[in-house]
Amino acid sequence: MIASLGMYDSPANAAALDRLWALIREALADHAIAAPAALTRGPGAWLPAWQDPALLLSQTCGYPLRTLLRGRVTLIGAADHGLADTPPGHYHSVLVARQDDPRESFAEFSHARFAWNEDLSQSGWAAPWQFARENQVRLNPVYRSGGHRASAAALRAGKADLAALDAVTWAMMGEDGSGDARGLRVIACTPPTPALPFITARGRDPLPLFAALSSAISALNAAESAQLHLKALVSLGEADYWAIPNPPSPAQSDG
Repeated sequence: MIASLGMYDSPANAAALDRLWALIREALADHAIAAPAALTRGPGAWLPAWQDPALLLSQTCGYPLRTLLRGRVTLIGAADHGLADTPPGHYHSVLVARQDDPRESFAEFSHARFAWNEDLSQSGWAAPWQFARENQVRLNPVYRSGGHRASAAALRAGKADLAALDAVTWAMMGEDGSGDARGLRVIACTPPTPALPFITARGRDPLPLFAALSSAISALNAAESAQLHLKALVSLGEADYWAIPNPPSPAQSDG
């Protein structure tokens, strides 16, 4: 069995995430479901885990769910992160720039150098691409960072002028003492889309996993819940994710 929760894992919240996993394991035991003693971390927590038939629980992104993983995993649900002006089970992207950049509106960043984390990221590429298209702004993708925090670092280093970050990650960056949000400010926010989905292997019953995960989230103390930005688990259907448009790759994008 494999369990990974790498999407919001960081040194600052690793202990809280381990506590969440311990609670999930306890709840799964009530359903007579055996679970790994510890979460898989590192490279194995991502695509290899998502595609493994031994996957018990993980969290992926909506974009790979509707492309690479479509028909290959089972959707469990999505978190209510308590984000302002965002429905439960949804999230959004924040478009950020350096604080000393004189441009203020999103329109003024048309053709600006854009950093994104991964080509198959909903919050880092698909959502900002759609938002830019709707606002007649041209993105100029020049720097693939490999992660949201790395995109923020690219802005501070002058490698790009604009980046789109997952709003949950952005909130964590401003709270965890890492300094990863230092020197940056929000220019605009994209419309909400379904939040990062919790998944299990294809053919596995999602109902006891939904129940265990929901119970574990409810059992977190107030500090842990706030640190992980977890309020509840929301039941979303595959159709909620399939309805989101897929963008061209950054290499093929004309803005």
